[in-house]
Amino acid sequence: MRKKLAFAAAVLVFFSLIAVACSKTSSSSNDGKVLSTAQIKENIGSKLVKTRQKSQSALTKQYQKEVEKKSNTLDDPYIKVNPYKTSPLTALVVFQTDQEAEVSYTVVGESDSTSITNKVNGGYSTTHQIPIVGLYANKTNAVTINVTYKDGTTETKTVKIKTGALPKYIKNATITVKNTDKAKMDIGDNKLTIINRTTKEPFAIDADGNVRWYLTEYSQHTIEQISNGHMLVLTKRNEDLQVYNDLIETDVLGRVYKEYSFDSKTKSNDSGNAKDETTVIHHDLLELPNHDILATVSDGSKYKEDVMVQISHKTGKVVKVIDLKKILPSSMYKSYKAGSDDKVDWFHQNAVDYDKSDNSIMISGRNQDMIMKLDYKTNKIIWIYSGKKKVTWPKKYRDKILTPTLGTTITGGQHGLYLLKHDGDSEDIILYDNNIDVTNGNKKTSGKYSQAVEYNINTKNMTINQTWAYGKSLGKTNFTSIIGFAERESNGNTLIDFGFKANGKESNIIEVDSEGKQVFNVTMKNASSKAYAYRAYRVPFYSSDYVFDIDS
Repeated sequence: MRKKLAFAAAVLVFFSLIAVACSKTSSSSNDGKVLSTAQIKENIGSKLVKTRQKSQSALTKQYQKEVEKKSNTLDDPYIKVNPYKTSPLTALVVFQTDQEAEVSYTVVGESDSTSITNKVNGGYSTTHQIPIVGLYANKTNAVTINVTYKDGTTETKTVKIKTGALPKYIKNATITVKNTDKAKMDIGDNKLTIINRTTKEPFAIDADGNVRWYLTEYSQHTIEQISNGHMLVLTKRNEDLQVYNDLIETDVLGRVYKEYSFDSKTKSNDSGNAKDETTVIHHDLLELPNHDILATVSDGSKYKEDVMVQISHKTGKVVKVIDLKKILPSSMYKSYKAGSDDKVDWFHQNAVDYDKSDNSIMISGRNQDMIMKLDYKTNKIIWIYSGKKKVTWPKKYRDKILTPTLGTTITGGQHGLYLLKHDGDSEDIILYDNNIDVTNGNKKTSGKYSQAVEYNINTKNMTINQTWAYGKSLGKTNFTSIIGFAERESNGNTLIDFGFKANGKESNIIEVDSEGKQVFNVTMKNASSKAYAYRAYRVPFYSSDYVFDIDS
């Protein structure tokens, strides 16, 4: 009996030791080890769920019935404001016509060049589902519906659509517009400026600064329009949670088509509070040509914001991992000091862009004051631009370091890097240079101004040349130590987000032409805690690829 008890005790101790060892292995957030691809995939915990689609299913069924009703006509259409309960400045209009027809509509603006006009995509039909976007808040909007039949005849109907007041976190964000030249702005028939905030509700304004669209879903950092005209929005299950671990594919009406959930192994408690960072996706993501998502993530280790993952749009699972710790010199992350959260934010990746011409990606690392380009298939470095002198790099990296031409700015704490044009050995890129010396920036100019900068890179000569910039003349007034974005518009203008102006008390978004003349200047103040403009985009509402079909 004693032998059996002794054996049982030995077995118990053995399995206890295994359990402790496994616990130490899986608790990778507290050590300095570089994780394996399998560990990172497990820590990301991504999957597709249908929580929001299921919650909207009753509404969809209701609208399907309305589409079938013969009683809904152009003279007496069915109108539903905020049809999916998350986009209050939109409406769904449904009616039938005896003959096949195409439909367009105009939300009548309050001043010149503020009307929103859209052609409803999908071709000729006798049943019409019209996604109306661009309504004003707290107003009875006039919306003109234009019907064009196959024989060329037309009909017009103006309907009235009443909306409610703005929520407090948008209403209290004071918008002031100046220097507006609508004739020179890139607004077209249906473009608005999305204020992509660091937290709270994202919203979009017209050339007068009036809010014409918003989501009631809180978002963080990320709202990207993708190829089908939908948007990817990083959000959370409810407003009380601290973490943003739901990524939804939604349209302008707020209808959800896909939902990715991230169950980080660095667990938070039921209230969403945690010592460790548990928001998996942080600063940027994009849609790849095969419709998968490439996102910047934290991998659950001691190090954060230095990994990218490709997420399958079919399964929601991670299918590729790029860990920058395995690409850049180990001294960069091993010698970097941990922050107050005990995490080592040595790279702080805040941008990623895909170049389809050579299957590569460009990335920005704020805390290394560095931008770089990688071959997406092999993860090998194509080029690096940094204030870190070439001789201080290990020898195997030195032939990848770009040499700046005379007068070319060294970036510091930069944001929003993306490709403008790639032609052979020539690459044109644009970014927002915060101009703060984090580790390798320009100590002499650091803190004196921030600017949008365009560079030309010659990969044959391995040189980088500054070709355009705007912001230096604004001086310290528009210096921003964090966040910001620069976007080149279709007419050649540049929209620049000085998002953390006056230490976050306001965000200043300026559109300039190629000569640097301001054609739009908007300031957002009193936006509530951390709700400043992380990025600003000029976006069509909606794109020519967007088709709303209640049966899809």
